[in-house]
Amino acid sequence: MFRRKLIWQLYPSFLATTLLALIAATTYSSYTLRTFYLDQLKEELRLVGDVAASQVALTLRTGTSADVDALCKTLGQAGSGQMRLTVIASDGKVLGDSDENPALMEDHSNRAEIIEAIADGLGRSMRFSPTLGRNMMYVAVPVSEDGQPVAFVRMAVPVTEIERALSRVYVTIIWAGAIVAVCAAVLSLLISRQISEPITRMKRIAQLFAQGQLDMRVPDAGAAELDELARALNEMATQLQDRILTITRQRNEVKAILSSLGEGVLAVDSRGRIVSVNKAAAQLLGIDPIAAQGRSIEEVVRNVGLQQFVRRTLEGDQPAEGDISFPEEGGRFFHVHGAPLADPPTDRAGAVIVLSDMTRIHRLESLRRDFVANVSHELKTPVTSIQGFVEALLDGRPDDPEQTSRYLGIIAKHAERLNAIIDDLLSLSRLEEGAEKRAILFEDVKLRPALEAAVELAGVRAEQKRIRVELSCDDSIRAKINAPLLEQAIVNLVDNAVKYSDEGTTVWIEVQPQDKGVAIRVKDTGCGIPREHLARIFERFYVVDKSRSRKLGGTGLGLAIVKHIIGVHGGHIGVESIPGKGSTFTLHLPQ
Repeated sequence: MFRRKLIWQLYPSFLATTLLALIAATTYSSYTLRTFYLDQLKEELRLVGDVAASQVALTLRTGTSADVDALCKTLGQAGSGQMRLTVIASDGKVLGDSDENPALMEDHSNRAEIIEAIADGLGRSMRFSPTLGRNMMYVAVPVSEDGQPVAFVRMAVPVTEIERALSRVYVTIIWAGAIVAVCAAVLSLLISRQISEPITRMKRIAQLFAQGQLDMRVPDAGAAELDELARALNEMATQLQDRILTITRQRNEVKAILSSLGEGVLAVDSRGRIVSVNKAAAQLLGIDPIAAQGRSIEEVVRNVGLQQFVRRTLEGDQPAEGDISFPEEGGRFFHVHGAPLADPPTDRAGAVIVLSDMTRIHRLESLRRDFVANVSHELKTPVTSIQGFVEALLDGRPDDPEQTSRYLGIIAKHAERLNAIIDDLLSLSRLEEGAEKRAILFEDVKLRPALEAAVELAGVRAEQKRIRVELSCDDSIRAKINAPLLEQAIVNLVDNAVKYSDEGTTVWIEVQPQDKGVAIRVKDTGCGIPREHLARIFERFYVVDKSRSRKLGGTGLGLAIVKHIIGVHGGHIGVESIPGKGSTFTLHLPQ
C-alpha cells in the first residue's frame, strides 16, 4: 500500500490552509471595497437628490411639467455629464429627464428604486439600462408636500468607472495574493521540512537499530516532543543492546557447553521438528546439523526406535529413558534420556533428547562375556583332562608302569597347555597394567639386534619343520622401542607363521622405513586366513580352526598379545591374507 511521506502530508495541508485564508481574505476585501464604493456613490447621489428635490418641489408648485423637464436638463448639464436626472410623478409618469424626452418614456411606477423609495423614503437599485446600454445605479428621493410624496427625483450614474477602478484594485489584490501565495508555499515547505526532517532522521536511525547498529544515537530535534521521542529511542537502543549482549553471551555459553559435551543433545519443537543439534549428536547420528534445522525427526533420522522415543517424550509429562540400537550402522547402541519443555502460553514447547553412546561399553561387555566364556572353556579342557587322568591313576593298577607313564604324559601335556594359557593371560595383564601406569621403558635403538634375537628364539620350532626364517633389515634403521616386548611380538608372529606353514617353506621378516615411522612385515606362505575372520583374529581366545590350534599347542592369545605390545608402542597392526597362499602381518611403529 502506497503511503505518502510526512512532508507531503504536512506541506499540502499548510499550503491549502494558507491559500484558503488568502482567498477568503481577498474575497472579503474585494466585497468590502465594492460595497464601500457603492455606498459612497449612493450617499453622493442622495445628497444631490435632496438638493434637486427642493428645486423640483418649488417648480411643481409654481410651474408646469415643461418647467420640470427644463429644470432637469439644466441640472443635468450643470452636473458632471455622467449623471442623469429624472423626475417621476407619484403615478409613475415621467415629468422630466435630463437626457430623454419625457413624453416618449414609459411608466416608471414599477421600477425597483421607486417602489423602495415609496416604502422606505429612499430607493436604490443597480441594473442594466436598455435605453443607455450599460449598467447604471439608480437612487430615488421622494418630493413631498404636506407629508405626502407627489413626485420622485431619480439620479442615475453609470457604474462603469467604479467597475474599472475596482478591476484595477482586483488585479492589484490578485498579484499581491499570488506573491503572498508563493511566499506562503515556500515558507510552508520550509516549515514542513523542518518538522519532517527530524522525524525522517529518527526513522533512518531506527532502521539502523533494526539492522543491529545499536551503538547509534538519535540527536535532539529542538522540539520538546521530538526530543522526548529521541530520548525514548536512545533508551530503547541501550536496553536492546544490553539484552542482546546478554542473550548472545548466554547463547554462546550454552553453545559452548553443548559443543563440549560428549553426549549428543537434540532439541525438537512440539511438532517433532528439529530445532537444535549439537556437534556430538550430529556425529553420533551422522546428520548435517544445518540441513536438519526445521525438518521432522522422521525425515532426518531413519530409526524407528528413536522416532518412537521422541514422540513418547513429546506426548508425556515426565522425563523418559530408554535404550536404542542402530544395527544398520555396525551395531551401535545409545542410552537416551528425554525431557519435555514447557512453555507457559501453550504448555507444550517441545522436548530435549540426550543421547549417550554406549557402543564401546556394550562391546566391552560383550567382549567380557566372551572372554569369560572363552577362558572358562579353554581352562576347563585341560583341567578336566588332568582331573580325569588323575582319577584314572587313582582307580587304576599302580603295578602297570606303561599305562601310568602314558597317563602322566597326558597330564603333563595338559598342564603345560594350562601353564601356557596362564602365562599368556599374565602377559596381557602386565601389558595393560604397564600401559596404564606408563611403567614400560622405551629406548631409541637399532631394530636389527632385537629382530635377530626374536628369530633365534623362534628358530627351534622352525628347524623342526625345516622352515627358513629370512630377515631383511638395514643396520641403520632405528626406533624407540622396548626390546623384550618387541622380541615377544615378533616371536609370536614367527611362531604362528611356522605353525601354519608347510615344511620346507620360508618365513620372511622385512623392515621398511616410512614417512611417519617403521613398518615390520612378517610374511609366510601358509594356509592363510579366510576374509570373514580377519576382523576378529586379534580378539582374545579367537581362533580360526580350534581343533588345529589345540593340536598345534595354541592358546588363542598370541595375536592379542602382539596387538597390545604394538599398542603400548603407540603403533598399530594390520593383516593381509589369502586362503591357501599365506598371510602378511605388518607392525607399524611410530617414528
